[in-house]
Amino acid sequence: MLTTRFVNGAPNWIDVGSPDMDGAVSFYGGLFGWEFRSAGPEAGGYGFFQLDGRTVAGGMRTGPEQGPPAWTVYFQSEDARATAEAAGPAHGTVLFQPLDVMGEGRMAVLADQAGAHFGIWEPGRTRGVDVANEPGALCWVELYTPDIAAAAAFYRRVLGLETSGVPFPGGTYTCLNPEGAGEDAMFGGMVPLADDPSEQASGPYWLPYFEVEDTDAAVERAQRLGAAVRMPATTLEGVGRMARLADPYGARFAVIRSEAAQG
Repeated sequence: MLTTRFVNGAPNWIDVGSPDMDGAVSFYGGLFGWEFRSAGPEAGGYGFFQLDGRTVAGGMRTGPEQGPPAWTVYFQSEDARATAEAAGPAHGTVLFQPLDVMGEGRMAVLADQAGAHFGIWEPGRTRGVDVANEPGALCWVELYTPDIAAAAAFYRRVLGLETSGVPFPGGTYTCLNPEGAGEDAMFGGMVPLADDPSEQASGPYWLPYFEVEDTDAAVERAQRLGAAVRMPATTLEGVGRMARLADPYGARFAVIRSEAAQG
């Protein structure tokens, strides 16, 4: 389960890049009840989405030169430079070299062997998000990749992640957990791109899931706010009811009413 008891290799931060931050603030505020707080003029427009005063994500305005609008998932590292250096030998790429963020921590942005972007966060004063696995907060992450075995080898080498297979209607779902943490620390999974033509066309990427109290109501609300539905609300027994969406600017994410989170 994804929590704020962060360990190396687990997701500890997430942020969205959007061409219109005012619009993004309005959208996510209407959908999840988030409020936006600027990190100050020295942060270059970066700020924090908060829920009841607790930070759930970050966000900033991005331009075409920085790629399309997207959510970026960050994974904890005790040494961002060493983690970035491990990406090359594992056939990945360093897109943004490790950088100190005003004493809050060190960050880097990498791409895996298939080109999926992800971030690294080495905690300083800021360990990560303040809340996870609650309504309105990050609760799961999922990698869409053309080659599960190659992706598993990459993330094992770079982040120390372990994989395990879970029986799934029609096949097996590959779950992820930090090294040595066991199945109780599962925080995400991997999905073959070939299993979903709509995702195959867009290429490899990490998809964040946000917990909601009512998936159908969240989808309806998102559509009213300008979102596109990439996968309609669907129930998976033993997991929950989920839907895949894209915000008005194209940043992809999912919502889920998890059976575990609902007790």
